[in-house]
Order: sequence, then structure tokens, then C-alpha cells
Amino acid sequence: MYDPFDLPRPREVQAGEYPVWDEALALVNRDLAALLPDHGPLRLLALPPWDDLDESEREHVYVALPDGRWHGSDLWHGSEATLTSALAAVAEAAQDTVMECLWQVWPVCAEHRIGMHTRQEDGRPVWWCAGGRGPGDPAHVRAAVGELDALHRPRRARRKRR
Repeated sequence: MYDPFDLPRPREVQAGEYPVWDEALALVNRDLAALLPDHGPLRLLALPPWDDLDESEREHVYVALPDGRWHGSDLWHGSEATLTSALAAVAEAAQDTVMECLWQVWPVCAEHRIGMHTRQEDGRPVWWCAGGRGPGDPAHVRAAVGELDALHRPRRARRKRR
């Protein structure tokens, strides 16, 4: 156990340590860059196991902001079994970190201007929007996780050409 005053410091996870989470994080970072381009890419940080006596316990890996802040639970180690499960876990962790540390809703549906959540659809994680309040404004899938950049079109200055 750690003494409360001798807390371990997180370490940056090196590329290749958790290759499936690395790949998932790269896709989530595409979504982050599409909607919040002024924030740097997220990264993985790790803390040692809480109990030194339990050799079966693995380190705790978190999705963090570029400055090292994170919020929420660590990534479940079973989620690295497939890219689909890793992508869902990393997207949820990234959303927790961005929303709680930056106090900013992310990602936001461009159509309804409300926050979206991850959901599984057709065997892959997607960003899902609850839709508008009216019956003609139903819930919908905005994009697969990692594909928000394909939907985002940067605003261009609107000038008349002569």
C-alpha cells in the first residue's frame, strides 16, 4: 500500500506498450482535433497497482490531457482484447477527461448542439445524439468513433468574389 503522503506519480505510457489502446487513442484524437482543434492530443498515463502485495494486479492506465490531468476511471484491461472494445473504453475515458477537466461538453452534435455519448451500433462504437425535442427530430448516430473529422467542415470566410 502507498502512504497517503507518498502518492505515486503517473508515468507517460510509451508507444507500443498497449498497442490496441494506442490505436484507439489515435482515432479518438482525430475526433478531438475535429471539434476542439485548439487542444493538443490526449495521451495515456499509467499509475502502479494500488497494492504492492498483489502481484496479479496490473498498473492503472488513464486517458489524460496533454498537461497530464485526467478524470474518471482507469481503462479496463479486458478492453484491450479487441480494437472495438478498446475504442469504446478509450472514447468514454476521453470524454470524461475532456468534460471534467476542461468543463466543456465534447463531442457536440453539430445538428442539435447537444453532447453526444458512445454507443455500440452494428458492432462498432459510435457517437450517438439524443436528438431534438420534437417528434420530427429523432435520436441518431452522428458518426463512428474516430470519424467525426470526416463530417467536420471548417468554416471559411465568406467573401464575395468580384
